[in-house]
Amino acid sequence: MDDFLLYSLFFSVLYVSLSIIYFITKANTSKPNLPPGSTGWPVIGENIDLMVPEKYISDRMKKYSPEVFKTSILGEKVAVFCGAAGNKFFFTNENTLLTTWWPQSVTKPLMFPTDAQNTLRKITILNRTNIHEIFKLENLKHYIPTMDSMAKEHIAEEWAPFREVKVYALSKYYTFALACKLFLSIEDRDEVKRLLDPIILVSTGMFSLPLNFPGTAYNRAMKGGSMVRRQLVEVIKERKAKAMMNSLGKVEDEGRDVLGRLLSVTDEEGQHLNEFEIYHYIIGILLPTYHSTSAAITFVLKFLAELPHIYQQVYKEQIEIAKSKGPNERLSWEDIQKMKYSWNVACEALRLFPPGQGGFRETVTDFTYAGFTIPKGWKTFWNVYSTHKNPKYFSEPDKFDPSRYEGNGPAPFTFVPFGGGPRMCPGKEYARLEVLVFMHNVVTNFKMEKLVPNEKIVYNSASPIPVNGLPVRLTPHQN
Repeated sequence: MDDFLLYSLFFSVLYVSLSIIYFITKANTSKPNLPPGSTGWPVIGENIDLMVPEKYISDRMKKYSPEVFKTSILGEKVAVFCGAAGNKFFFTNENTLLTTWWPQSVTKPLMFPTDAQNTLRKITILNRTNIHEIFKLENLKHYIPTMDSMAKEHIAEEWAPFREVKVYALSKYYTFALACKLFLSIEDRDEVKRLLDPIILVSTGMFSLPLNFPGTAYNRAMKGGSMVRRQLVEVIKERKAKAMMNSLGKVEDEGRDVLGRLLSVTDEEGQHLNEFEIYHYIIGILLPTYHSTSAAITFVLKFLAELPHIYQQVYKEQIEIAKSKGPNERLSWEDIQKMKYSWNVACEALRLFPPGQGGFRETVTDFTYAGFTIPKGWKTFWNVYSTHKNPKYFSEPDKFDPSRYEGNGPAPFTFVPFGGGPRMCPGKEYARLEVLVFMHNVVTNFKMEKLVPNEKIVYNSASPIPVNGLPVRLTPHQN
């Protein structure tokens, strides 16, 4: 009897032990092999670390994985893809494994209080069809004389009368005013400023934590967004009413500004876009001109001001173009094609200080990448710094070297200031024309000298910002 109890106890303990081992093993095997990384502090995540994006990406690639790591940004679990292979995977799996997604802090201040993500997806689909035609090069070529005219006027009024200027503020106003002219046919300065003021509020808080309390950047962004929506819809309705008054409802200014074209666009069912859909598209192209294009111009001019040998080669190219023009003749597409070295310089500035840090998507299904499981519903992020400053892809990555873009240029998926794949920035060619036209007008008028040699660069609203506004001393050329 004692032996029976002893054996019973032994087998009971063995059974329980094996059961525990089984369930532990099953739990471990069923748990997905998530990318390594840290989600940082509760609620805040790793937002603070991301304020120094180059170091943030580099440190985590070294610590966790050079291919993909996890983090928490703006309250979301995010898988960050790295390297040329990560960029390629990201850009080539649009609409299969990944779909459009933007953080709430970006969409909520700007979008109408409906299903913002679905609205964004509809606009994205339209981007890939007839709306995308708006930014085709053939259409953009017609903008070049206007870009040149406005640049000349801006230089004459805001640069030439002064010995010293702050490049960042001037470039932001110029790019926004140009966008108002080309996209909305708004030229009056008071109207431009009335629209710009609330956009500034949105910009300062749209990449902050979505904490809507008085005094927070996000709260200011929400207030600014409300004003932007009201003002832009008012503009759209006025233009739509004018179009309706025309015979057969033909849109006034069709083919001239973006709003005119949008008023004539139809979806897959032949329905015209409503005011809210047009608003969402317009704000989606106005903001990048305020942030990205102005940042690109700022850092191109930064390097021209601090690198005399680079400036001299750009000046030589641009002055030859200027000499070929008549007294009141504007730049043309043929002139832009001659600005090869100038564009190489701009590309190198975009590599070292890309205006945007990357882009988000959402996973539509579980998938495996680099041996790690990325669960359905997770957010994903591609970034520029895992390649732009990586010596694996660019030798001496901190050196300013425009020759990198000669011949075949950088390896595929390594130079990605405009993204890639189906969602490559539709405004890429627009930005190229705007940057080159502005370079031409500055360089043919002045030499520049930086007044703060080691000016610190910080990141706000996802774009690099010189903390002092990049003050420069202007020396007009002697005629």
